[in-house]
Amino acid sequence: MADPTQGQVSFLEIGSGDVAATRTFFGAVFGWPCHDEAWFQTPTIKVGTHGNSSSPQIYVYFNVSDLEAASARVRAAGGEAEEPTDEPGFGRFVNCRDPGGIRFGLHQAPA
Repeated sequence: MADPTQGQVSFLEIGSGDVAATRTFFGAVFGWPCHDEAWFQTPTIKVGTHGNSSSPQIYVYFNVSDLEAASARVRAAGGEAEEPTDEPGFGRFVNCRDPGGIRFGLHQAPA
């Protein structure tokens, strides 16, 4: 049986030129509690924050059950997939681009 969570949004990452203001804004708008001044917890997923003054944006990470296989599918379909990164307690993720340059990520939760 296929994994029912495959392809669901599992994580967001907000890149901002003013991380403190971004955290204050999204906390006020949505009531998200900020943890360790680094990430929010929404009712269903985590939202990370990081400084990125050159290109403020929200990165979307999709759940996959096998990060290597999903990365290979991205490449086979003409996209780009970087090398995976391990984040203790969070799982593994990889940053990707589709053939048109749209950025997104894949996330494999810890077992």
